[in-house]
Amino acid sequence: MNGQRRGEAVRLRGVSRRYGSGEGAVTALDQVSLRFPGGTFTAVMGPSGSGKSTLLHCAAGLDRPTSGSVTVAGTELTELTETGLTLLRREHIGFVFQAFNLLPSLTAEQNVALPLRLAGRRPSTALVREVLDQVGLGGRARHRPTQLSGGQQQRVALARALITRPAVLFGDEPTGALDTRTSREVLALLRGMVDRQGQTIIMVTHDPVAASYADRVVFLVDGRVHGELVGAGAEDIAGRMATLEAVPC
Repeated sequence: MNGQRRGEAVRLRGVSRRYGSGEGAVTALDQVSLRFPGGTFTAVMGPSGSGKSTLLHCAAGLDRPTSGSVTVAGTELTELTETGLTLLRREHIGFVFQAFNLLPSLTAEQNVALPLRLAGRRPSTALVREVLDQVGLGGRARHRPTQLSGGQQQRVALARALITRPAVLFGDEPTGALDTRTSREVLALLRGMVDRQGQTIIMVTHDPVAASYADRVVFLVDGRVHGELVGAGAEDIAGRMATLEAVPC
């Protein structure tokens, strides 16, 4: 991993995302503008249907905004072709989902190496072992997913996301399928990546305790930014969420 990443890792300017047309159109994001500094950990929260996952997908280049612009690692995403977007995601973006999405027939090290192989690069065994060591699974390299616990599978998914040395690591409820203890272990691992390697992380979560590991929590309501908290504990975050869930539509 490179040293502390400085500057602006991700920027959204007036991003809107609408699905459908006419009277049946749904606005998932409505003129969202946000900046995510490099080397920071941001959690995104909001009531169900507030646009959290849409925000994440637009920021990561998995979905195109209807209007507005997204910049990642200095590159304007909305100007890229589909091929250009694919290449940018391979080189600069890591993504971890709630479902681990590991291939069951492959070992941990083969799953981790997959992004490089898909990019036509030959991964070195040393690099694969290095990222597995980074997530505490150096001794499980040859185990298949069925031989690993849920927490270990998510660590493999993290290592797979980190193998390309991404500028930004996105997480969509990355601890949602884990028990409380394992969830905290994974969150501590993410926090350590930010503090020690300068990794930039943007994570959607519904869990105030998970969000408390972040430097900043951004809140969405009905597709719009509805404030943020910096350096807040789980209790304060839960209190803000309770207030937002009571906001009338």
